[in-house]
This record gives sequence, C-alpha cells and structure tokens, in this order.
Amino acid sequence: MSLASQIAANLPFLRRYARALTGSQTTGDAYVREMLEGALADEELKASLAGGRVPLYRAFGKLWASASAAMAAVPADGTATSEHEAGAQARLGIITPPARQALLLTTLEDFTIPEAAAILETTPEAVAALVAEAIAEIDREQSTAVLIIEDEPLIAMQLEDLVTGLGHTVSGTAATRTQARAAVAEAMPGLVLADIQLADGSSGLDAVDDILSVGSMPVIFITAYPERLLTGDRPEPTYLVTKPFQEATVRAAISQALFFGSTRPL
Repeated sequence: MSLASQIAANLPFLRRYARALTGSQTTGDAYVREMLEGALADEELKASLAGGRVPLYRAFGKLWASASAAMAAVPADGTATSEHEAGAQARLGIITPPARQALLLTTLEDFTIPEAAAILETTPEAVAALVAEAIAEIDREQSTAVLIIEDEPLIAMQLEDLVTGLGHTVSGTAATRTQARAAVAEAMPGLVLADIQLADGSSGLDAVDDILSVGSMPVIFITAYPERLLTGDRPEPTYLVTKPFQEATVRAAISQALFFGSTRPL
C-alpha cells in the first residue's frame, strides 16, 4: 500500500483524535493539515509517516506537543472563535498535554499501552501513570443527568449501568426520535449519548438537532457506522465512539465531553 493510501485510510481517525485533543474541529484539522503540509516539504518527515497508525500519530503528537508548549508560554488573548475553543482554553491547563494524549490514545483511539508508549516515545509504565493522572483530574467534574438515545435494549442497559457507575443520573432513555423529544420535555439532560440509527428508522442526528434547538449540552454519538459522520462534508461530532465499544472508551468520552462543556457537536 502506498504512503498516500496508508495516510488516507487513517486520516478520519487522526482527525477525530485531533478534534478531541484540541476541543475544536477547526483547530484539530489545522494541526493535521500543518503536519501533512510539513511532510510534503520535508522528506525525512514524510518517510517517518510510513508504517501505519503508530508513526502517523507519533508525528502528529510531536507537532501538537510542540505547539502546546509554545501556547502555554503565551497568555490567552481571549480571541477564541467558538464556545468550544473558549471552554478548551479555560480547562486545558488542568491536564498536562502528555496525560491528555495518553488518555485519548488508549481509549478513544484504542491503542495498546505499548503502542501509546511508542507514539509518545516513553515507557509503557509512564503511559499507564499518565492515564491514571488524566482520569483522576477529569473525574473531579460534577455529575450530571444523561439522556440515552439507543434502540438496542441491552446496549441501553449497559450504558445506564456505566453512567450511574460514574456517579451520574439517567434523565431518560429513548429508542426513537419521538421518544427523545418526550424525554427532553420531561427533563432536560446535561449530556446526551446517542445512536444515529434508531428503532423506527428515524435518525439520532435529527433527534439531537431537536434537543439542541431547545437546550445546550454536550453530545456523544455511539454508532456502528462512524464513517457516516467522518466525511468532512458537514460539521462532525467531536465525541464519536464506535460500536462495539469498550466501556473505558465511553467513560473517557463522557469525561472529555463534560471537561470541555461543549454545547453541541463541533
């Protein structure tokens, strides 16, 4: 497989990681674009991208870590272009960049601890410690009420158990767009977990649009068809979990969403 094909196959997921890392689709995509443009001008960097996901994420991580260090030395100027970026600026200082990377790599991106260590160019023991550090910081966030939009009963039950286990409450569950509207009419959630393909053929995307038209809260999409949302043709959700999911991935996404306090998909 050519280098271009390798990068193209992994690009939607690298963009997802960049968005979660920065808290902004615009900023995340800008970092990815900068890395790719740098590879076109630097043969050594270009060659380092070969070999699949690990080298691609390692090169991106170096760029982001360098930029984060530079930004940390400059006071925020208050010119964030969106509420998401403003939220990120207000909260990113809580978690060190390496800990944030370690958490996202091992949960959202499903790398093993050794793979994450290779990406971050450190030891597996150091990665495990960084993940623990990040979780401890994020778990200090206040609990909230969660609406679960999911048409598969067993998955809905699994998500309920996970949510309550994290100290949150379930404001309601819905298997259709209509049920989601009714649930929000009864109780406004502070977070929404939503599938995109619902029981009666209705769309979880439309259900979320309905909810966001009357309130503001973070949204996490949990779907077996992530490619339908990672097209680049429309604003994409920052928080996107692929089925079948690992509970650790959903826990991390919930923590991340509450950490940034995003009010709608980016």
